[in-house]
Amino acid sequence: MKVVLQRVSKASVTINNKIVAEINSGLLVLLGIEEADNQEDIDWLTSKIVNLRIFGDENQVMNLSLKDIDGEMIIVSQFTLHALTKKGNRPSYIKAAKPEIAIPLYETFISKMETELGKKVQTGQFGADMKVALLNDGPVTIIIDSKNKE
Repeated sequence: MKVVLQRVSKASVTINNKIVAEINSGLLVLLGIEEADNQEDIDWLTSKIVNLRIFGDENQVMNLSLKDIDGEMIIVSQFTLHALTKKGNRPSYIKAAKPEIAIPLYETFISKMETELGKKVQTGQFGADMKVALLNDGPVTIIIDSKNKE
């Protein structure tokens, strides 16, 4: 699994001109799922995300986690995170999981994230044409790959 985390002051997801998710201070999580992903990836990644110290403390030093600030979250599925661009100019998405594998993992990821945070998270809609708006705070943008735990 790959994620792009963006620390936001606000973010929203719109589908068919209707806002389906909207948050203030917190994280926008773009989630890419590949065929080889499993529960171990979900467990490691959700724990890493909610405990990542990327929010400012009273001295504006990044010492606080999403849990510490009781922040909000939107999770958006994004298969294009697994784009392969080595050959030619048209990306290949062969590593991205097919819906029959990706949807259950996406739903499990959301559920596990809610357990880790102790509250509901908002989401986009798997496979939908979504418009994602955000005000990146910092800017802070972090990429994490569960297959490359560095």
